[in-house]
Amino acid sequence: MPAIGSRHSRTSSSVPGLLLLVLTLAPAAAPASPDVKQDHGLIQASVTHFLRMQTAGLPGEVEIIPGAIDTRASLPACAALEPSLPPGSRAWGSTTVAVQCTVPHSWTIYVRATVRVVADYVVSARPLNQGQLLTAADFAIRKGDLTQLPPGIVTDLNQAIGMTMAGSIPFGSPLRQDMLRAQIAVKQNQPVKLVSNGRGFSISAEGRALGNALEGQRVQVKNHSGQIVSGIARAGSIVEVIY
Repeated sequence: MPAIGSRHSRTSSSVPGLLLLVLTLAPAAAPASPDVKQDHGLIQASVTHFLRMQTAGLPGEVEIIPGAIDTRASLPACAALEPSLPPGSRAWGSTTVAVQCTVPHSWTIYVRATVRVVADYVVSARPLNQGQLLTAADFAIRKGDLTQLPPGIVTDLNQAIGMTMAGSIPFGSPLRQDMLRAQIAVKQNQPVKLVSNGRGFSISAEGRALGNALEGQRVQVKNHSGQIVSGIARAGSIVEVIY
């Protein structure tokens, strides 16, 4: 019995020492520190990356300049920044990007940015008149920031060749998409050639167009027997009938 009591005494006396060892080996609890603030440079980098993705595929060279963030803007650090374009904004010229944080804190900041798109565009090499059929000699190529020009600027010369002018413009004017009209392939009351091609056969006949049509548009034609057929207008006063 004394032996048992002696063993119990030794075990009890070792507990404080064991606790002291555990406390000594355990790291000290970090003192409470002020909230870590969001790095403004990371916000600007997220804006740049977001706008770079939004402008992928645009012609020419795209330059993105994020605006400065007010140094007084003190925001808690964010685990994942989420940029987006507010309603009414677009990745073009002077714009605004909303950067939102949801974890571990919720906040939103709006950052101004400038998007420049430097590319070739088409200008008139001479005065161009309404209804004029356009050729390569009617144009010249210039290079500049498309965001500073009217919307719908033509950047590919091939988009204009073979079209007609919807209005008149002076020398050196940038060409816009809304200035171009496809050439009329078939005019109303014009004699046309009806053609139909298939595997092992080709049929042609004469007729008269019942309306105007641009190339690729559908138009009705009355043939010599008085029958009305419908086909696709092609250049050269041809209407293709597909059965």
